[in-house]
Amino acid sequence: MSVDTVARPVRDAHRSALRATSTAPYWLDRPEHPEALPRLTADTTADLVVVGGGYTGLWTALLAKQRDPGRDVLVLEAGTCGHAASGRNGGFCSPSLTHGLANGAARWPDEIATLQRLGSANLDAFERDLDTHGVDCGFARTGKVSVAATPWQADALREAAALGERHGDKATLLDRDELRDWVDSPLWSAGLWQPDYVLLDPARLVWGLRAACLAAGVRIAERTEVTALDAKGPDRVRLATAYAEVTARQVALATNIFPPLLKRLKLSMVPVYDYALTTEPLTDDQLAAVGWTGDHGITDAGNQFHYLRKTDDNRILWGGYDAIYPFGGRVDEALTQRPATFDVLAEQFAETFPALAGVSFSHAWGGVIDSTTRFCMFAGTAAAGRVGYALGFTGLGVGATRFGAEVVLDLLDGRETERTRLEMIRRKPLPFPPEPARYLGIQATRWSMAREDLHGRRNLWLRTLDRLGLGFDS
Repeated sequence: MSVDTVARPVRDAHRSALRATSTAPYWLDRPEHPEALPRLTADTTADLVVVGGGYTGLWTALLAKQRDPGRDVLVLEAGTCGHAASGRNGGFCSPSLTHGLANGAARWPDEIATLQRLGSANLDAFERDLDTHGVDCGFARTGKVSVAATPWQADALREAAALGERHGDKATLLDRDELRDWVDSPLWSAGLWQPDYVLLDPARLVWGLRAACLAAGVRIAERTEVTALDAKGPDRVRLATAYAEVTARQVALATNIFPPLLKRLKLSMVPVYDYALTTEPLTDDQLAAVGWTGDHGITDAGNQFHYLRKTDDNRILWGGYDAIYPFGGRVDEALTQRPATFDVLAEQFAETFPALAGVSFSHAWGGVIDSTTRFCMFAGTAAAGRVGYALGFTGLGVGATRFGAEVVLDLLDGRETERTRLEMIRRKPLPFPPEPARYLGIQATRWSMAREDLHGRRNLWLRTLDRLGLGFDS
């Protein structure tokens, strides 16, 4: 018997944890999932049509009614509200509008104080709106711990703490012994505790926003894909769907990575597929065995980073690491299942938490992220200000989508506000190149980031992207 034959069962032991996983996203796989609303089958008109029924679209509709209760608002959703990114993410809700302080400070150093203040105010308003509308999504300011597995990752946490101190961000460095009070893994040697982070249930959030919109008088048509937008008329925009036509005074596009309906947006974003697992429910003793007795979320400090949190029923959600871009930017539900990535995630989980050997996974799923070259949202208008959009949240949009909705409404109303004066809003991200350069560039970046995670050195390719303002910030 060869050595490899003996070793393989040990190396492959983690795969037994994947035997009975459901392919449904954990958050959406529950009996309280609301019934789909009827599709649009008759021509209609509206003051404001919102295309997309995820967080951005629902916030836009709800805030539009708050600003003007008499405004006739119609949401058109191709599937069901929250079936895509809004129902598949990890439920981490950051106060940052810029995909983290480091990314924002590097790109808009003169505005970062304003961006930080607006981000904090947005999160407070987010919470107030949930209370006002009775949205129960488990919103809790639990905080987050970032963990380091290598000396260079620990250095990065120290740099993040110093940057946060300069900009008023609360953060506490944790050495190995202190980290064990938050989580205990043989892989992690240092941590950074950030209290101003929220965890919530992403599906209950989107379902709650949907219910709040309906209660406010917003009309919602699900299973209604918008196939074309015609803004050639003097004061109206026409939208085509499979069975009906809609005429609107204004349109807000909240389509994430799906067809943007405006040609100018074609190269502004790329689809990146992200994957996650959830364990079976764990006992308090099992969680205590890995030192995780609090309710905080956890991320690691690698470029190819993991995010993990506990659910209400004591599962661990374990996601991230692989970020897959399909050649040509294909968006396809089939791509949300990727056994090779689930295999890697299960193996990494076993290495991270050997005390949880034998724990099975209940769900394995993926979702698509609308990534931009600057790794955070952008917004703008078209058709002489009659069409607005907020897109490109790059995987950190749970909180920022509300801010994006406010920006879109400001722009559509022709209001100059502190939000619309931001350089972040006035200037659009650099477009991605066409294929095959796009695919080759993304693959080179992924390879280079993986090498940096292994050796702690940023190679020439990544340094060049940094100089061009295209560097990655996790």
